[in-house]
Amino acid sequence: MSRFCVVLLAALWWPLALCAQQGQTVRIAFIDPLSGPAADIGRNSLKSWQFVAQRLNDGEDRASVRFLIAGFDNKGSPQESLNVLKAVIDQGFRYVVQGNGSGVTAALSDAITRHNQRLPHKAVVLINYAAMDPALTNEKCSFWHFRIEPDTAMKMQAFMLFLAQQPEIRKVYLLNQNYAHGQQFSRFFREAAAASRLPIEVVGDELHPPFLIQDFKPHVDRILASGAQALVTGNWGSDMVNLVRGLQARQSTLPLLAYYPALKGVPTELAAGTTGFPVYQVAQIHTNTGGEIGRVATAFRARHGEDFVVSSSHDGLVMLRDAMARARSIEPLAVARTLSGMVFEGANGPVTLRSADHQLQAGLYVSRWQKTDARFPLAAEATGHTFAPVMALNAAQIGRPSGCQMERP
Repeated sequence: MSRFCVVLLAALWWPLALCAQQGQTVRIAFIDPLSGPAADIGRNSLKSWQFVAQRLNDGEDRASVRFLIAGFDNKGSPQESLNVLKAVIDQGFRYVVQGNGSGVTAALSDAITRHNQRLPHKAVVLINYAAMDPALTNEKCSFWHFRIEPDTAMKMQAFMLFLAQQPEIRKVYLLNQNYAHGQQFSRFFREAAAASRLPIEVVGDELHPPFLIQDFKPHVDRILASGAQALVTGNWGSDMVNLVRGLQARQSTLPLLAYYPALKGVPTELAAGTTGFPVYQVAQIHTNTGGEIGRVATAFRARHGEDFVVSSSHDGLVMLRDAMARARSIEPLAVARTLSGMVFEGANGPVTLRSADHQLQAGLYVSRWQKTDARFPLAAEATGHTFAPVMALNAAQIGRPSGCQMERP
């Protein structure tokens, strides 16, 4: 133990939690698509986790752990993810970060739970930063899985609270990718609309093959012919870019409500169009979020020339750092027990990792695509446009009950 820690301990008891971890390196395996149609999103996410890790490593908290994050390409495949998981466990990684694809998360969570039952001395913790299937923290919940992003049921509740203030939008068209996320988006939108008692009519509900369509104009034609007053989508990556391109090609002015219009490439495509249309996003941050997230975003943009949109990378590493300090250990079981029910400082203030299901309880913003102005001067992808908040919702407003029956070691 360093002389610095000994001096602190002579004055206070609480620094023991920090000093016990001084100099220890925590190796984290990032498992997500780094090749193929979702590669741009995966690489931006990896850069975000690595950037925040380096920022924390270089910070003033010298008594803290140090993070090392290595990227592993799963090609978006559950089976490939399981192959990668076996390899990273063999290499000594005890923390896994993953987010793109709820099917991948479910496979990893199940495999990690079984692995930890067989080999508790080599236990692994899974941090889910983006996969939003509510089942992952309900009927498929695991003690070893922690989701640090509001799930799709919570985000749909945010959409309903927004739509309650938009009486001109009562007919909507759902367009989504035909895999777990898109199917759940459609299902939970319908369930949330019914529960809200708003007079919302779904006039179209279409699923399409993910990352295979280049030209969305035929889809846009069907949407416009349906009489819809808004298009609602969970599309992301190239499918979101191409959908925006198709809307612009048909000079659509239909409002677009989405999860992922701020992800890489979409703001540039939105700004390139000659026909503007309202775009609304539900997310934990917006382009002009202040505080530490704002400082991280500015520094990230200067380093990488890309926007910092994966705010959960910040929350995840701050969460792990604090849990390891409180647990006085980097061992997965001790850290997981500390994480369960922990309150920590998230992107927008204090947040809670609910003990019952390990679902982060955090607020959301609904933000609108608009030109930058004096109030919201920071642009998305240097376009002169930004996502400006129009509604801030706290965790209590969007929270959903837990159906998890968790087995705890």
